[in-house]
Order: sequence, then C-alpha cells, then structure tokens
Amino acid sequence: MSDNSLGRGIVMVSFGESHGPVVGVLIDGLPPGLKVNEDEINRWLELRRPGTSLITTQRREEDKVEILSGVYRGFTTGAPLVAVVKNKGGVDSFYEFAEEGWVRPGHADYPAYIKYKGYNDPRGGGRFSARITAGYVIAGAIASQIVGKLGVEVIAYTRRIGEVMCPELTLEEARPRYSYETRCPHKEYDSAMIKEIEDARKAGDTVGGIIEVVSSELPVGLGQPVFSSLDSELSKAYFSIPAVKGVEFGKGFSASVIRGSQHNDQYAIVNGKIKPLTNNAGGVLGGMGFGAPLRARIAFKPISSIYRPQTTVNVKEVKEGIIRLKGMHDPCPVPRAVPIVEALTYFVLADMAVRGGFL
Repeated sequence: MSDNSLGRGIVMVSFGESHGPVVGVLIDGLPPGLKVNEDEINRWLELRRPGTSLITTQRREEDKVEILSGVYRGFTTGAPLVAVVKNKGGVDSFYEFAEEGWVRPGHADYPAYIKYKGYNDPRGGGRFSARITAGYVIAGAIASQIVGKLGVEVIAYTRRIGEVMCPELTLEEARPRYSYETRCPHKEYDSAMIKEIEDARKAGDTVGGIIEVVSSELPVGLGQPVFSSLDSELSKAYFSIPAVKGVEFGKGFSASVIRGSQHNDQYAIVNGKIKPLTNNAGGVLGGMGFGAPLRARIAFKPISSIYRPQTTVNVKEVKEGIIRLKGMHDPCPVPRAVPIVEALTYFVLADMAVRGGFL
C-alpha cells in the first residue's frame, strides 16, 4: 500500500498539488454496476468549494469533476476509476517567497523541503494543501452509495469554533447543517460562530474548531481488528485532512476521569433486538461496530496562514527574517471541512464493509 493511498477492499489513491494542473483521485476495487452521477459528485464538491462564503477563502475554483476512466454509460465498469478537478484559482506570484526559500510558520514547508531535498512544489503548500481534499470528496461521494446499501447515513456538523461551542446534536437535528454558513445547524450558535471567525479575520488572524460526526446505527461487527479496527482506520483518514490535530470517539478523553460503571454501555432487549442503552463508546467497541451510531469529534487547529508579520528563516540561505503573507486564505478551516469529514467517513465505512463481507 502506497503512502498516498487509503483502504484495502476499496483503495483511494490521492494525487495532485495545490497549484498544479489538477488534483484528483484513483479509486480501485469499486464493484461493477455502481451508478455514478457526476451531478451528485459536483454537489458534494460545491459544499467544500472555496469562494462560496464570506467566512471562507475567496480563491475562485470551479471544482467540476472530470471522470477519465472506470465509468461507462453512467456505471462503474470494475476498472480503476480516475477523476480529476482542474486547478484554476491559484496565484503563483503570492508564493515567490517560497521559491526564494522562506518557510511559513505552522506549515509543512520546512520539513517538506528537507524530506524532498528541495524538489517539492511549494506553491500554496503543494501536496500539503487542503486543495487535495477535493479528491477525498469525490471518493466519499461515490462510497456513500455503497454505505447506503447498509442503511447507514453519515452527517458531520460544526460543533465548535473558537470559544463558541454548540450542544451535542442528534442525527436528525444535525441534518440541515448546510443551510447554515458555519455548518452549525443552530441559528444562535451559527451567528456567534460567524462573529468569532470575523473577529479573527479582522485581526489578521485565524481560528480553529471541532467537527462532530454522527451516523445512524452501524452494523454489528463492522471493522477489521486489530490493526485495521474501525476507529483506527477512521482516525487515519481524519488525520489525513490538513489542520486536524485531534480525534476522539464517544466520551473520548473525558472517559479518563469517570468510572467504568459510568462509561459502560449496558445492553437490553428492545423490540426483540439486542441494543446498547447508551453510547459512551461512540459506536465502536474492540474496533468494531456494536449496533450504536458512530459519534466522533475531530479537532482542527487554526489555519497557519495569517496576515500578521512572523519571524522565520530562509532554508536556502540559512538566515532569519520576517515573513508577511499575501494571498487568499480561510480564516477558519472548519466550515469547508464538514463535507470532507463526511466523505472520508463514508469511504472508510465502505472499505470496511467490503473487507468484512457485509455487501
């Protein structure tokens, strides 16, 4: 398995750079006869596309999918599916500092320069840009059809931005998230979060937050312990999103300060079926689904591209200096990351379903 791939039953291979000709994805292992609707994929891409809101970057990208192989007359053929999105909105002149050797604090510029011996594409972060997540979304849009056959729905929503935190929402309560600018489906908290983002932007700064993902009940036994457990595979996928710094399931870190009698999800017979009475485990036990909904939280750091002067170094000349960034950057990564989290969740669930023989 390559370092740019995810999954084993269904494999996603990500490719492209921020300012290259395209970003895209190769998906191998899709069953033949799966309907592929480009309009539906484009609807997903529209949800993460830049320039659609005053609280996101104003970089203009059309973000229309172009499928190059693996689909014939609207259905998968069983061959590898290759899909791309063209890059059009990047301005190379904003990254002259990178060509000169100046590295941005908080970005991967310095370790990338060392690892790839200076041959990496530094424009817009290159391979380390959130721009590559367009490919994740394409793969997730297709995978959602596979997961739909299991009767599982996945929804992500903005739980927190900066100091503003929304209460935990049910699947039904979270469903209208895309009707709100911050993707927090609660009018009061959405307004407060917008202010939090705007205050940071006016200060030439950025702000982070938390996305929560919730699903309908997962199939019992979904997951491949021990090294491909459901939560470890989901965590790997989430950490492939730039700016993600933390992942927790169910009670997460708060489980460390309560007792087992408070954390255990006890069972009962409900309408003739075995059901957990609570979901402190977040839908996963022993790396497998146990009949409860998935419940996870993904923490995003503030975007590293800020408009304040910062001290840094030039790796080519080995000298110190001050860097002042130009360009178009998100003041907060969270709103545009909601569909990315959903897409990766669907992809991992589809891969687990294929590997576990659930389809």
